[in-house]
Amino acid sequence: MLMPNRRTLLAAALASVPLAAARAGVQGDFSAYVAGVKREARAKGISPDVLDRAFAAVRANMRVIDLDRHQPEFTFTWEQYRSRIVSDARVGRGRQLLAQNRALLDEVAGRYGVPPGIVVGIWGLESNYGQSTGGFNVIEALTTLAWEGRRAKFFRSELMDALHILQDGDITPAQMTGSYAGAMGQTQFMPDSFLKYAVDWSGTGRRDIWNDLGCVFASTANYLAREGWERGVPWGEIARLPSSFDPSLAGHTKRRPLGEWLRMGVGRTGGAPLAPTTPASVLLPGGPQGEAFLAYQPSFRAIYSYNPSDFYCISVGLIGDLVTM
Repeated sequence: MLMPNRRTLLAAALASVPLAAARAGVQGDFSAYVAGVKREARAKGISPDVLDRAFAAVRANMRVIDLDRHQPEFTFTWEQYRSRIVSDARVGRGRQLLAQNRALLDEVAGRYGVPPGIVVGIWGLESNYGQSTGGFNVIEALTTLAWEGRRAKFFRSELMDALHILQDGDITPAQMTGSYAGAMGQTQFMPDSFLKYAVDWSGTGRRDIWNDLGCVFASTANYLAREGWERGVPWGEIARLPSSFDPSLAGHTKRRPLGEWLRMGVGRTGGAPLAPTTPASVLLPGGPQGEAFLAYQPSFRAIYSYNPSDFYCISVGLIGDLVTM
């Protein structure tokens, strides 16, 4: 017999007792959980003052649980996704912002080897250039999800990382806002990624990916560079396939040297010179009759580590190309 977990007990409590009593029971259980989190955090070096400020107004957030349980399952074709994501409006805004921040983006590119367009592409997809970063209290959201139990270990680990960010003084608890799942800032880093890759570009002593564009751009570029982006190797390009091309050869894990693809009749449309030994894959996101792309490694894989979706990675690359045209 399966033992009931916190999630099933929570549902039963809310269904079987008056709402006020159910809420009191839920928040009481949550308070006990927070007490345990605080004990663990203190043992890991988080100061009592930071913990008091971090959890001062934190409650079990039922909206977070509802969003986590009922995530919308959209099934887009590549053509629908491309039209929605690589839109004229997004590209046009990206061009404006790249022009406004060109000197900064070029400086970041010089340091990390990641082209400005790719950084702008991720910025545009993750938060619509900083306009949609999420309004949830990150500590509250992560604590709620860790307590609720569906992915308790993962979210408790991310919560501890978030508390270390507060301990380091990068942001205040009130300013640490993000998505319901704890993704933060203008390019939506989870706390673990923040600790690994966030950069204090401006020399303020704070890695502020919420407000400081230098930190936003440099942190994103550092992430990609550390995940394998190779200076001088682009993400990929639109490809032309011969009529005899076998679709079973496509897929981002099916790599061949670029020169071999070219000998098989695959045509390039980009202008950047590349060594014939460059590892490449042919991608057919819309199926055998749709658009084809050449994806170059390891740079494409670096974007894939940010979001493991061919649709996402290709869209970042297309936006990056279009905003720099």
